[in-house]
Formats: sequence, C-alpha cells, structure tokens
Amino acid sequence: MAEIRPVSDLRNNFADISKAVRENEDGVILTKNGYPDMVVLSYEANDRRKLENEVYLKLMEAELEARTTTVRLSHEEVFADLHTKLRAKFNQYEV
Repeated sequence: MAEIRPVSDLRNNFADISKAVRENEDGVILTKNGYPDMVVLSYEANDRRKLENEVYLKLMEAELEARTTTVRLSHEEVFADLHTKLRAKFNQYEV
C-alpha cells in the first residue's frame, strides 16, 4: 500500500520520500489540502507498470481477436512465424 504524505514533504523531506519511493513499489501519494494530488514512483516501478500495461493491452487485443475470428494457430506456427521475422530483421543488420 502506498504511503500518504503531504506535498510539503516533497520540499522539506525529499530524501525521506526518495527512500520511501524506492522501498515501496506503490510509491508515495502526496496530498494537497488533505486531498490526493499526485503519486511519486521510482523509475523502476514506473517502467514495470508501463510494461504491465503493455502486456495487459496485448492480452486484451488477443482476446478481442479470438472473439472475432475463427482462425486458430498452434504454438509451432506462431513461433515459426516469429523466428522467420526475427531472422529477417537480424539479416538486415548483417555486413
């Protein structure tokens, strides 16, 4: 659970907030006049959240595609296509 602190702590206790952000994956919620105003996250936690969101969106796209088409591929077909695309991409960079 995220720690909740007043926004004035950002100015007055930056080192403490920086430490709390690195220790808590949920970050620190900063309040202004008693109401949530912003969330401070570590760089790593932010990257992790972005990656999780990308994966979630890809899964949603796959779910939608599965509902709207009858085409089904085996994992062998998927990986064979992926290997072909990767080989083509790497061949572009060979000298």
